[in-house]
Amino acid sequence: MKILQVTNVERFMEVIDQCKGSIELVTSEGDRLNLRSKLCQYVALSKIFSEAKIEDIEIIASDPEDLTLLLQYMIRG
Repeated sequence: MKILQVTNVERFMEVIDQCKGSIELVTSEGDRLNLRSKLCQYVALSKIFSEAKIEDIEIIASDPEDLTLLLQYMIRG
């Protein structure tokens, strides 16, 4: 799923924390970041969201329920 309309990174991370399975952020260069890792969240995400084109970032969720949570966030914010 492509990431769209992430204007509140803190709220986005709250949604990630609610997920049960693995959540990976994949950049256009093929880099995969484990968003369940707090270190990755705090160190890498601010740079990715500030420098990358938002349409070039994709989220992969291993649990279908997590995908539903993420879709709800994208729709409602």
